[in-house]
Amino acid sequence: MQILLVEDDLLLADGLKYALKHDGIIVNHVSKGKEAIHVISDFPPDIVILDLGLPDMDGLDVLAQLRKNKVTIPILVLTARGCVEDKVSGLDAGADDYLAKPFDMTELLARIRVLERRISTTTSSNEIKIGPVSLDTKNMQVILDGNSIVLSKTEYMLLKVLMQNAGRIQTRDNLESRLYSWGEEISSNVLEVHIHHLRKKIGSEFIKTIRGVGYTVNSA
Repeated sequence: MQILLVEDDLLLADGLKYALKHDGIIVNHVSKGKEAIHVISDFPPDIVILDLGLPDMDGLDVLAQLRKNKVTIPILVLTARGCVEDKVSGLDAGADDYLAKPFDMTELLARIRVLERRISTTTSSNEIKIGPVSLDTKNMQVILDGNSIVLSKTEYMLLKVLMQNAGRIQTRDNLESRLYSWGEEISSNVLEVHIHHLRKKIGSEFIKTIRGVGYTVNSA
């Protein structure tokens, strides 16, 4: 899962990134509202955590603009404005959840899990099946020819992106952006290593290499 954190308090942002990453979540961070709108338009995350007290525009205006742009991504508002009226304003503007500062990290993680489950239950199907491979997005399981296979978290995420976009070529940059946070140091061949491991587990022909471009999975 990938989260975009929109927070201008850099100390808090660093702490949240560390804690969420420790829980296996990919986190990217921006500190301004206009940046958030641009990033969400071009590189939509799974969930947005949005502070309201941003330096360039009010977070409620960011929220309203995103919903006006037909962005349906779950948005959790995280703010020091904790009175009932503020919570109502945030929810009325389109927030999916509202958490007042200061907060407990375990509560934030629990709320993120609720939003993640909501994403799974609102999709038309929790199963993606292509050829002999079935991917259960709700239970994070992969079945090959009726048998469950064990994948690492990164292998699962990589296979999920490819299967969700079956028939469309995924570039290296796009795949890496879904697997790693911005600025995270990764070796030049790490993607190829994960592809190699996946092919050993699910078959060498399932994932196709498009030389000089990227990778794809055939839709049929």
